[in-house]
Amino acid sequence: MRVYFLGICGAAMGNAALLLKSLGHEVSGSDENVYPPMSDVLAEAGVSVRRGFDAGELASAEPELVVVGNAVSRGNPEVEWLLSEKRFPMTSLPELVSRFLLSGRNPIVVAGTHGKTTTSALAAHLLRETGVSPGYFIGGVPRGFARGAETGAEGAPFVIEGDEYDSAFFDKRSKFIHYRPHILVVNNIEFDHADIFRDLDDVRRTFAHLFKLVPANGWILANGDDPHCPVAEDVPWTRVVRVGLDDANDLVIRDFSEGDSGSAFTLVWRGRTWRTVRWNHGGVHNARNAAMAALAAAMALHPEDPTRFALDSLSGFAGVRRRLDLRARSACISVFEDFGHHPTAVRHTLRSLRNRFPGAEICAVLEPRSNTMRRRCLQESLIEALAGADRALLGAVDRGESLAAAERLDTAAVAAELTERGRDGRAFRRNEEILAELARTEPEPGGRRRIVVFFTNGAFGGIIGRYASSVAGASARREAVR
Repeated sequence: MRVYFLGICGAAMGNAALLLKSLGHEVSGSDENVYPPMSDVLAEAGVSVRRGFDAGELASAEPELVVVGNAVSRGNPEVEWLLSEKRFPMTSLPELVSRFLLSGRNPIVVAGTHGKTTTSALAAHLLRETGVSPGYFIGGVPRGFARGAETGAEGAPFVIEGDEYDSAFFDKRSKFIHYRPHILVVNNIEFDHADIFRDLDDVRRTFAHLFKLVPANGWILANGDDPHCPVAEDVPWTRVVRVGLDDANDLVIRDFSEGDSGSAFTLVWRGRTWRTVRWNHGGVHNARNAAMAALAAAMALHPEDPTRFALDSLSGFAGVRRRLDLRARSACISVFEDFGHHPTAVRHTLRSLRNRFPGAEICAVLEPRSNTMRRRCLQESLIEALAGADRALLGAVDRGESLAAAERLDTAAVAAELTERGRDGRAFRRNEEILAELARTEPEPGGRRRIVVFFTNGAFGGIIGRYASSVAGASARREAVR
């Protein structure tokens, strides 16, 4: 089948394209934003990607099916041609996944505001390392995986990231409604995606629809420390297991500690020690991701006693690209990139960096780019999150002109409030000014160490790579002089 992906370079769309290519379909697509890592992975797989949208190019491709990504809307020339000409059938990504991947399977669906990609990748990693050949569909690029999606062996568990965002411009249901989970992981529930949800109650409403799809012989694995996640009384039609720090949970995360080499914690299942984990990932949030993934994988194979499932391979998990990636290191500066697109995610990352690098100066550089971060609705939460850094450099609001001033995040006000609280807050109109500020205030060798972490779900105008290269280059020059 000839399949054309409209908006192919989004993480989920790209992985679906790769999977269909591996199944023998002829795959091509288009996108306005074509950038690594997904553009590189698609090219390596032989998937033809065209930059920009052109109805003539779509017509000449003569696809038998067009998959319309949820980032594509009315006004797009290829969408308008599809609707006018009616020559080719179109579908949403979740419908495609349900049709080609999930039919006849018992999916492990990983949902929640934060941690979906990492938890999904962890569950797939654990299942692979136990000798099972799982299917998986992950909205990112996990390290150690050839790609973010595989069909897996027939009858093996299938892990899929369940996003609450809408399916397509013609299907406003959350993506995860299409996936019909057998095991549902609920990491957390917070207000996000301010462009499609009114408030937290609206977000909770769509999750409530998802809960109703879990069968009586299925499971919901819920964050027991999050008051918005379900308890047994909320979902009497299925079974609920709770995971968290509090001893009242079924699976308890105990004795968490972290340092510059990573973190350690112990998983205790209903009073019995399951495993003490030591790995190079930081943060309580990642310990929770690991606990959720471990229990999901274990329940898929040994629901009668999940502690039979071996967790030796947790320490070997290599992570997911753009989740606190170390981009460069010198004698006095470490440069990280993080897919921070919500104040809670920013807060978790900064808290972990503070624990791992005590005494260092932490500089957060933020691009307000996600549809939630661009808006003022979570401005106070963002201030609280960035207060975890010593310095906060804020870039211009992405596509800020598309939002009314009263609705748009006020970066100058955020910077001023941070400065009032004793932090060094700065707001910039151009990315070049951020690079100049970082260069102007570069620490001297032998002085206080600086941790620079860039938060963005996009490319940040290319300044991350440029700054990382300058730090690495300066370090190499100093070594050469020695």
